[in-house]
Amino acid sequence: MAEFALRNETRYGNRPTMKDVAARAGVGLKTVSRVVNGEPGVTPDTERRVQEAIEALGFRRNDSARVLRKGRTASIGLVLEDLADPFYGPLSRAVEEVARAHGALLINGSSAEDPDREQELVLALCARRVDGLIVIPAGHDHRYLEPEIKAGVATVFVDRPAGRIDADAVLSDSYGGAREGVAHLIAHGHRSIGFIGDQPRIHTAAERLRGYRAAMADAGLPVDERWVSLGSTDPARVRAAAEEMLSGPEPVTALFAGNNRVTVTAVRLLAGRDTPIALVGFDDIELADLLGITVIAQDSAALGRTAAERLFRRLDGVHEAPTRVELSTRLLARGSGEVPPPGA
Repeated sequence: MAEFALRNETRYGNRPTMKDVAARAGVGLKTVSRVVNGEPGVTPDTERRVQEAIEALGFRRNDSARVLRKGRTASIGLVLEDLADPFYGPLSRAVEEVARAHGALLINGSSAEDPDREQELVLALCARRVDGLIVIPAGHDHRYLEPEIKAGVATVFVDRPAGRIDADAVLSDSYGGAREGVAHLIAHGHRSIGFIGDQPRIHTAAERLRGYRAAMADAGLPVDERWVSLGSTDPARVRAAAEEMLSGPEPVTALFAGNNRVTVTAVRLLAGRDTPIALVGFDDIELADLLGITVIAQDSAALGRTAAERLFRRLDGVHEAPTRVELSTRLLARGSGEVPPPGA
């Protein structure tokens, strides 16, 4: 019966208010407001009674009402591609740390690489009056954000630039990183190198393919279009593309994987082959150092931190033309990218 009574008294969604605190403490509403906001003009005995009432009722200050009076909600939105992707963990954490240092709350969600879902999520965050947005774009037309930006919602794009609007962007050097990775394979004797990447509409996939082609051209090597495959990073699709490149009378002797998900599938496929195949992947993956996987590493935490710092500069009143920041990548040679071609 006692358990039933406790449940019956709990009114979910009905939180105690300052009026409740005032009634319990036997003081006026203004007195409670002064105590809650740390303002002077309250005697120690009265303050004690108010604090006891606050503790007994479980009262929490309504920060949303307070910050709205100041014109800021002390919250920012982060729109990712996929919350489950390991690449976005350090990025999200870095954004959160910068937001916390500025006294702001981070609200995040994922677009699942769907432009319509991205727009829906972004506008929902704007409707909740976030002060700013950090967006990893899924779409190519962000004109829907123009009214929000004009209304004062600071916006920074990360990993990929905005489409059809001028906006701050923080990117990794996808072109330069891919070019370096493929050149590394060429330096170890490979002349037929396969490229497996993400959807061609995605900026990073297109830039990494461009880097692949540039490295091959630098070495005076032709590219057989059968060596290039762009599309979904679904393991079945990637496996099929790799198996096709590795079969036939003139198979490739090395693979360049366009992102971490492609690399994981390639590692699993190559582990079952008798003939060693060289592999370089774009993005580091968990246990790559133990497995000896050569990668082009990008610093996702630095991407998030740089984007968040840029966002708060905007929120602090810095007015300047939108800028694009490009962070360098690093080649981490661990063994798989140094395997020579068969017979070399």
